[in-house]
Amino acid sequence: MLTKRQNLLETIRGGNPDRFVKQYEFMHFIMEVPTGLEMKYGQTWKDQWGITWQWPEGQIGMFPKHDEEHKVLKDITEWKKYVKVPPIEASDEAWAAAIAHANAVDRNEEFVTPFVAPGVFEMTHHLMSMEDALMALYEEPEAMHEFIDCLTERELAFAKVLIDKIHPNCIFHHDDWGGQKNSFISPEMFEEFFLPAYKKIYGFYKANGVELIVHHGDCYAANLVPFMIEMGVDIWQGVMTTNNTPELIKRYGGKISFMGDIDSGVVDFPDWTPEIAAREVERACKNCGKLYFIPCLTQGGNWSSFPGVYDSVNESIDKMSKEMF
Repeated sequence: MLTKRQNLLETIRGGNPDRFVKQYEFMHFIMEVPTGLEMKYGQTWKDQWGITWQWPEGQIGMFPKHDEEHKVLKDITEWKKYVKVPPIEASDEAWAAAIAHANAVDRNEEFVTPFVAPGVFEMTHHLMSMEDALMALYEEPEAMHEFIDCLTERELAFAKVLIDKIHPNCIFHHDDWGGQKNSFISPEMFEEFFLPAYKKIYGFYKANGVELIVHHGDCYAANLVPFMIEMGVDIWQGVMTTNNTPELIKRYGGKISFMGDIDSGVVDFPDWTPEIAAREVERACKNCGKLYFIPCLTQGGNWSSFPGVYDSVNESIDKMSKEMF
């Protein structure tokens, strides 16, 4: 029987896996990394960038407040005035828990994986609202290029510390680039504004010993897959069924792999059942096949919004492995 690591590599390299990769099993998350990311259910809080977040009780996620009082970046042409880039935490004390955790992982079995979020695109609209960020791409492209360069340099500075401290061999990086039916911006605009940033960021990780880039985007982004390949993404996690995953595998398998096709909105809800999970897992596995595909909930992490869903999906994947391998 192959190890989790071996089975993953066989799957994404077009080899001979002996079972389906079971969701996030090959990634060992090091959640102690001091990224500054906070998640506080039922609360309102301000992060290190000055962004005011809300996670109302009864909701499955958090999002910034963007009224005039709470919006950080009020004028893109004056972004240097409004945006105060926080320092990178690099003290031994702050990183001690992450280092200890990373050192305890068997890297022959699993990939040491930090959870990096939010991404460059998300940072633009977290600081200035989605509407303002999208309009700024049209109305103030020069200022947006400068602002994106600033965010990119901050990510690169963090990446250097991250690599020095825990030597990850996988990066799990969030950045949602679309809704369920289309990308937020055109491929042409994405190529101009965000492809250069990610080529720098993911290129830096690859040049410094990171074997796998797993990019999370639980959205429609089929039209951006060529850019994912160009920027160095190994696995796109979060690929929703609206992307036509089997067609993407047929077209791009061997250059990139796809992790998802089990829409969280269909499976992970208050009245979920094991039967629904089993149905969606079977459909995904039979439609997408054994290579360049990892069956997984589209949600960006090894958990579910409602208790039991993630484990039930894992059990169903085990059953499909017995049936199809």
